[in-house]
Amino acid sequence: MPSGTYLHVDEGIEERFQCAPGPGGWRYTSRRDDGVRLDLVVDARWRQIRVEVVAPGWWLRGGLTGPELAWVRAAGESGTEHGERAAGFVSGSPGFLVAVARSLELDEGAAADVRLVRLSGTSLSALTVLWRWRRGATSSYETETEPLPVTEYEITDLATGEAESLYLAGDVAVAAPGVELTDLESPPNLLA
Repeated sequence: MPSGTYLHVDEGIEERFQCAPGPGGWRYTSRRDDGVRLDLVVDARWRQIRVEVVAPGWWLRGGLTGPELAWVRAAGESGTEHGERAAGFVSGSPGFLVAVARSLELDEGAAADVRLVRLSGTSLSALTVLWRWRRGATSSYETETEPLPVTEYEITDLATGEAESLYLAGDVAVAAPGVELTDLESPPNLLA
């Protein structure tokens, strides 16, 4: 089970994470220094079926229900229900990027436009975004045990034209926009 630490460079916040494949999909859990916790569960097709994000003053629970992404966001016990035609959530956490990239099943050089709900800050405010994902090349890096394949994804925000890169090794983001992998205690699960 891979576990380690990401550094959110701009904020100087560490995110400690664990992820693992399960009988029906994959699960990613993390806790950040600023008190934000994430529990993300995907099914066998990498669709986000259960998402819980808890911040010091807000919480959000949701997931995909067919073509619709549904969620409840609240600052107390009762919240407001929301829904949007989107493929899933994204936030500063690399766990969401891993899930979206894997769900697309892109061949090298292929691209897809993906509608997502971006969660921002500790208020977990939600904004719908349209991003183009393009799968780049896969490079192999020598390690102490076996070669590690790392795949590049170029992610372009279609509203701003800003493009950034994501590098995945199995189910771990080794580099992501604004995030550095600073510690990895066990190797990633290499996915077929």
